[in-house]
Amino acid sequence: MADANTDDLLAIGTRRYRSRLLVGTGKYKDLDETANAVAASGAEIVTFAVRRTNIGQEPGEANLLDAVSPERYTLLPNTAGCYTAADAVRTCRLARELLDGHTLVKLEVLGDQKTLFPNVIETLDAAETLVGEGFEVMVYTNDDPIIARRLEEIGCVAVMPLAAPIGSGLGIRNPYSILEIIENAQVPIIVDAGVGTASDAAVAMELGCDGVLMNTAIAAAQKPVLMASAMRKGIEAGREAFLAGRMPRKRYASASSPAEGLVD
Repeated sequence: MADANTDDLLAIGTRRYRSRLLVGTGKYKDLDETANAVAASGAEIVTFAVRRTNIGQEPGEANLLDAVSPERYTLLPNTAGCYTAADAVRTCRLARELLDGHTLVKLEVLGDQKTLFPNVIETLDAAETLVGEGFEVMVYTNDDPIIARRLEEIGCVAVMPLAAPIGSGLGIRNPYSILEIIENAQVPIIVDAGVGTASDAAVAMELGCDGVLMNTAIAAAQKPVLMASAMRKGIEAGREAFLAGRMPRKRYASASSPAEGLVD
């Protein structure tokens, strides 16, 4: 971020971050590309699917931690691929065991394989259990302001509404619902899913989102490392525009030069 905004930090629980871009680690061609893209993104929080990623439970196989060091990044294990609250809770417990007591997790409980929309009922159930067990829960949900408020009331440290279906790249489909969630929240609101390019990320930040989490938009780009850099700039530009406050929209032209003191 620009020097003027060095105090504008993203607060997740008791943690503070300069970057408002959170990135995933799936769909890259290899761990080298993963490492390079994550570095180019400037992200400080990196998420990975516990059920699909080796972080030491498979000795002799490629280990994500060799590419994404926990000494450099905050790891955010997620429950991708879980369709019940019980499965998601079990996955978070496994992550805590594998990562020596790590409690920050991303909760997602999916409804079906076609849409990958969240199963809100199971998500609420899992969130209550995990918060009760001392986990710091960042939760993927739909763009329903009522559900977002309930997840905050349960004790989630961040609420993460989708902008569009996971991996769709469709951008912010319902900005008014996202805005309603933002305006009534006391915890960070982080758009999760649906971003396709840097302008989508900028739009999310201009709405007032605290951050954006993405994976496919970077990993599926023709040049993932370059796209990661673009996303970093989009996030920063959108945040600065939000802080600056945009001009009002007008139906007609408005001259930028003063009308007074014209030379005859």
